[in-house]
Amino acid sequence: MPTDIEIARGCKLQPITEIASRLDILPEELEQYGRYKAKLSESLFIKTANRPNGKLILVTAVNPTPAGEGKTTTTVGLGMGLNRIGKHAIIALREPSLGPVFGVKGGAAGGGYSQVVPMEDINLHFTGDLHAVTAANNLLCAMLDNHLQQGNALGIDPRRVLFPRVMDMNDRSLRHINIGLGGKINGVPREDSFQITVASEVMAILCLAKSLTDLKERLGDILIAYNYSGGPVYARDFMAQGAMAALLRDAVKPNLVQTLENTPALMHGGPFANIAHGCNSIRATALALKLADYTVTEAGFGSDLGAEKFMDIKCLYGGFAPDAVVLVATARALKYNGGAPKTGLSTENLPALKSGLCNLGAHIENLQSFGVPVVVAINEFAADTKAELDEVAGYCKNLGVDFALSGAFAKGGEGAIDLAAKAVAACEKPSYFTRLYEPSLPIRDKIETIAAKVYGAGAVAYSPAANKSIREIEKLGKANLPICMAKTQYSLSDSPALLGRPKGFTLNVGDVALRAGAGFLVVMTGDVMTMPGLPKTPSACMMDVDEYGNITGLF
Repeated sequence: MPTDIEIARGCKLQPITEIASRLDILPEELEQYGRYKAKLSESLFIKTANRPNGKLILVTAVNPTPAGEGKTTTTVGLGMGLNRIGKHAIIALREPSLGPVFGVKGGAAGGGYSQVVPMEDINLHFTGDLHAVTAANNLLCAMLDNHLQQGNALGIDPRRVLFPRVMDMNDRSLRHINIGLGGKINGVPREDSFQITVASEVMAILCLAKSLTDLKERLGDILIAYNYSGGPVYARDFMAQGAMAALLRDAVKPNLVQTLENTPALMHGGPFANIAHGCNSIRATALALKLADYTVTEAGFGSDLGAEKFMDIKCLYGGFAPDAVVLVATARALKYNGGAPKTGLSTENLPALKSGLCNLGAHIENLQSFGVPVVVAINEFAADTKAELDEVAGYCKNLGVDFALSGAFAKGGEGAIDLAAKAVAACEKPSYFTRLYEPSLPIRDKIETIAAKVYGAGAVAYSPAANKSIREIEKLGKANLPICMAKTQYSLSDSPALLGRPKGFTLNVGDVALRAGAGFLVVMTGDVMTMPGLPKTPSACMMDVDEYGNITGLF
């Protein structure tokens, strides 16, 4: 089978104006970035404001292997499959981060014959949104350090600066740094840190803001430090929000691209799900619901992370709810959760598969608790055997859950026709959407609700730092915000070693951080890090570009 990049280059792209015309988008409502990608103007939001919403299908997954289980591939294939059965569908996805692209996981444009294109542009610089987020974030950092240098009129305690710098690359050496060294002219010495851009509060704000005005207000609400008296210092105290919003003026507009089969796709925003809320922007999803009868979107990693945050954060601020959920499961992920080694996932192993099916069961139960119909997509890999696929199908039958084999990777939309039909049927079933908790609950109650009901924890242990942070958040009057859990994606617990369906364990909370601009509290658990590192042999080692500008090794 050809590589992803070879498949992408072999497809027949349509001009983005033609893709837009099928959505009733006029040329003047596009801001084109070349022939095959464009941003959507504000006038389109106004034009579509009174249209009824279409159906919303959320795609999520079981706990994955490090290589991922094809959630984006399934999302893209489902969108194309819907169009193949005569439905008017659109896809709403996150933008890729350069960290995974050059690390181990690869890009986020799907794979095989189920991709969003132009794949090379999307996986690299695209329309510059992530660079704009990086610039806006680091402008605030520069203004803060300049304030310290220029007399510190706000009395900021340099030991209590909370807001880190960012870059969109995996670079572990920047996790903890010292700045301002080399004498008075170079600033006030202090400890600092870097996060990856997609874990930043500015990225979360971009994805949760409903308008440019809302974006600017949220930027002003960023808590950046405490002063010597213990009082909060916000971005608005530097009057930084206007300049930050100016940098994000174009980034706040969703991007329009297409699939290999010319299905329209909106790609906008890219927060990680293990350390942020893991969903594309509210603006893109809300607009997609006005442009088509079916919108297919996804939430990052397993349902314990991305889907829970989609329900409890994105739906809260977006004012919408999914009509159905598609849960992606693979034989290899279930074998991994059943104890099979990473190096043996391409070998038939029915005992490990049967042992790992409990992980699928946990995700099904968690999703059903939100009151939304669930369909399991059994995503086929070339190494899967009939016995393994039959075992997963039989498990779903025994639970009374609808399922479909998905061959979108190898066959594109044709391989997702059955899944598309099942998803349409699920959208017609009664839905009684409910969030897991009310944001007004005390902070510990919200954390412990997620820990017990979603993860299966028996207890939650709070570090002294976490207890202190909770007291400070309560003192600021910000306790009534939803929770954004930061934890490993490989387990329902906070330990990547606890696979399957762990129960009765203690969830360890290391700290709780207020993200007042984004509108949630980040709960740091286990050993999760906000700046990933590169693997021993990064994907970047396999990439190259020839004298004609043709890229190789990108996937």
